[in-house]
Amino acid sequence: MGFQISRVLTMVLLCCLPLAATADTPAAKIVIGVIGKTKNDSFYEQSFQGCQAFAASKSQVQCLYDGPKAFQDIREQVSVTKAMLDKGVDGIMISTTDSQFLSDNALRLAKARNIPVITFDSDLLPEHQSYRLAYVGTNNFEFGVALGNYAKQFKQTGVTPVCIQSGHASTPNLNERIRGVRFALSGHDDNRRLSGDNGWSEYSRCPFYNLGKRKMALSQLELLLRKQVPIYIAVAGFAQFSPDYMERIAPYKMQIASQTSVIISADTESVQLEALAAGLSTVNIGQRPFEMGRLSAQMMYEYLVNQQLPAKSLNYLGFHYCTPQTVTTCTRND
Repeated sequence: MGFQISRVLTMVLLCCLPLAATADTPAAKIVIGVIGKTKNDSFYEQSFQGCQAFAASKSQVQCLYDGPKAFQDIREQVSVTKAMLDKGVDGIMISTTDSQFLSDNALRLAKARNIPVITFDSDLLPEHQSYRLAYVGTNNFEFGVALGNYAKQFKQTGVTPVCIQSGHASTPNLNERIRGVRFALSGHDDNRRLSGDNGWSEYSRCPFYNLGKRKMALSQLELLLRKQVPIYIAVAGFAQFSPDYMERIAPYKMQIASQTSVIISADTESVQLEALAAGLSTVNIGQRPFEMGRLSAQMMYEYLVNQQLPAKSLNYLGFHYCTPQTVTTCTRND
């Protein structure tokens, strides 16, 4: 009788053990928020896809995606980040539009809640980097140097005008690219506006800023083509992301083909490569947005699960060149 009672008690105790202790119980979800400078942008969508690719290898990881709806709105980026925090995400991956505003109004809150942050594509300024674990993306100064160096082969006799186009005037990665372009062309590292330095000058109204608004960016490019400013350097995709780019730039195809007007643009999204293949761009220098998302998610997972800090604060990825001649073979799958 005593043996039977003992067996019953043992079975009761086993049944009452916490479910978490059983081997078949799934681990708790790890939710990572991915936030771009804008939401409706194939570049940041690729980064989200990179996060999802990593999540596919870890059943407990889930990626959420958001960003400002229409353009690089610093206030909306803060609102989106706060909304992610309120949803209870475990970590945030974000491309910075305005370092000061984002840090003061959202990342400070994330730090207070012990929610880790990894920046991708666009890092925080040095004075705000205590709010993030690491940066994953392009070395933006070197990327700007690459854009500037490519322009050198089109230099004219005397002083050659160039126009640099950017998004938001406070965006860290784009400003680093502008600095790189100016360094490549002038040889000076003080980031001053080109005014005859080494035979280069910036067109009187440039840099052009468009806040990531595609319609505005396209109008700015059309103005430069009408004025026949020799060299246009876009430090991100901007005008080429517009659905109207092909139609509105087509009238200038011969001008581009003759190198009367040279279009040098960052990024190699599919819509840009279509324009390049059609002879409506001179060169596109592309980045690795998918890998930015995948590697950032991996680092975030290792930190959240294993308390493993990223080995490096700055994790740079390479870039590649696409011309009309190499357009079908120049890009990478990641």
